[in-house]
Amino acid sequence: MDHSRTAGILLHPTSLPGRGGIGTLGADAHRFLGWLHEAGLRIWQMLPLGPTGFGDSPYQSFSAFAGNPLLIHIPDIDGRFPDDHVDFGTVVPARQAALAEWLDAQPYDATVAAFVERHREWLPDYALFMALKDAHHGAPWYEWDAGTAHRDPEALARWRAVLQPDITRIYKQQCVFFRQFDELRRAAHTLGIRLMGDLPIYVAHDSADVWANRELFQLHPDGTPRVQAGVPPDYFSETGQLWGNPLYDWTRMAADGFQWWTSRVHAALHWFDLIRLDHFRGFAAYWEVPGDAHTAVSGRWVDGPGAALFHAMTRALGPLPIIAENLGVITPDVETLREAFQYPGMAILQFAFTDPASSFLPHRHARHLVVYTGTHDNDTTWGWWHEGSAEDSPRSREVVARERVFAQQYLNTTGEAMHWVLIRAALSSVADTALIPMQDVLGLGSEARMNLPGRPEGNWRFRFTWDQVTPAVTRWLHEWISLYGRAAGSGSSGAS
Repeated sequence: MDHSRTAGILLHPTSLPGRGGIGTLGADAHRFLGWLHEAGLRIWQMLPLGPTGFGDSPYQSFSAFAGNPLLIHIPDIDGRFPDDHVDFGTVVPARQAALAEWLDAQPYDATVAAFVERHREWLPDYALFMALKDAHHGAPWYEWDAGTAHRDPEALARWRAVLQPDITRIYKQQCVFFRQFDELRRAAHTLGIRLMGDLPIYVAHDSADVWANRELFQLHPDGTPRVQAGVPPDYFSETGQLWGNPLYDWTRMAADGFQWWTSRVHAALHWFDLIRLDHFRGFAAYWEVPGDAHTAVSGRWVDGPGAALFHAMTRALGPLPIIAENLGVITPDVETLREAFQYPGMAILQFAFTDPASSFLPHRHARHLVVYTGTHDNDTTWGWWHEGSAEDSPRSREVVARERVFAQQYLNTTGEAMHWVLIRAALSSVADTALIPMQDVLGLGSEARMNLPGRPEGNWRFRFTWDQVTPAVTRWLHEWISLYGRAAGSGSSGAS
């Protein structure tokens, strides 16, 4: 991984401005690249790009390989939608209908056929899976008839014949997504900007990945999970987080040299220059919760695949540009694994002021590190600083008050414009990389929060508008990025 000092923005493409009710890979994405370049920013971090379903979470995708069709730029889309948030309830059906009409007018030509052939490892299964979901009115695969759910060859052959028009449309859909994203990545590289993706450790239970590879997951014969993923009680929740994802059968995966994981990372590298590997601690040991549990409290720690997985992927793909999300309950074995492969970890400044001994405090940072003011799971920095209570975490009001006093002392601030205070602390850190959520750059409050872990709805809706990006904001960022040696050609570099 490149160890030069750099800075970037965390923003999911759905949060971009533009017509059609949701950000896309179209003109506003390219305009955003231009703004990043103007401000001296050289990384654009996105959340997972897979197709989303119920709950609209990028972390619960129907495929670990496919692109989200909601992000496809559709020329001349009609409809009146909010500019400041994504109203998924109206946007999704409207865009699905408009995209289907537009794709049906596109030919299934040699370009599409070649695309399908290049992605034959996953695309035919994904296209059939999505067509089957539509034919079953959105029901999860484990509720389909037994022959279809268990992939009986005769049942699948009958369905392929019936659903061929839908399958063909999905092939064209993915071809367009990949083309538009390739255009965005080329434009980014022309401007000296790297794209950074987010790779969740787990995949959704109701996904083409699990349906087509049941033997790789710990499932009951009927397809329901024997055990499920989560994390124990932590900063975000007193009962832990119950994610509901099925857990991998790591012994089975090791038997073929972790081929599925190698293919997954290889596919991600087609899109991204850097990968944030979510929940890295789960590769050392993961929190296993019974499949029928309703909270994560009853879970237990189980050893993960460890170094064997990363050795296998490195042998197949070469050194991997991974950033390890090493937050939460981190034990020495997690850090030993991360350091063995020289993957930088993360520091979140919003977490830094809970304890004077915190490794997240800027004076304790290492160069081989990525520092954030906050992530997609945090409140915005304005909201974090001005929150009236600690309703989203186990912290009491007294703990919050002590945290604020310590932060003011440490940062030598009255607390005014705290988002800029924390941005400056991140940019001035010795950490090689500083990443700032777009909400913090714009000084937005809790209404702009991207996700509140444990909240079942109302997440992932944030969008900004171009009038919020003032010349002063751009100028301040550019000046500070230059001041702290993070501009292109600054000559500053960090140690690995």
